[in-house]
Amino acid sequence: MELSNRKAYYEYFFESTLTAGIVLAGTEIKSLRSGKASFNDSYCVFSKGELFVKSLHISEYSFGTYANHEPLQERKLLLTKRELRKLEAKSREKGYSIIPLKIFLSEKGLAKVEIGLGKGKKNYDKRETIKERETDRDVKRKYGI
Repeated sequence: MELSNRKAYYEYFFESTLTAGIVLAGTEIKSLRSGKASFNDSYCVFSKGELFVKSLHISEYSFGTYANHEPLQERKLLLTKRELRKLEAKSREKGYSIIPLKIFLSEKGLAKVEIGLGKGKKNYDKRETIKERETDRDVKRKYGI
């Protein structure tokens, strides 16, 4: 099971990526295993030296009872102090954002989030991305790659 944030690659240039653990409730991990999550406008923010992901929508578990989770709650990301310090220093620079790119399950069955440190693209950069994608598609179509 792997969910990726394809829109993020269109909206941002990414300098680096990190893999972080994510703190989840019992019903959240069950919803993730069934692939019910959405990255719409999700981002990461620092609060008291810790990194949280905001507006990551994990749907309520269909078989959950009164103990079901909130779909849009903040979720804490687990990184080392060194990684957190580096990310916080970079994210304070103008134009940098920390965006979740993928959610996947490790071999041990733990939920992981790949986050990227990125700078937002301008409109002309987005047009350039579309142009590159179309030329690659045309080359593959012509040469059957």
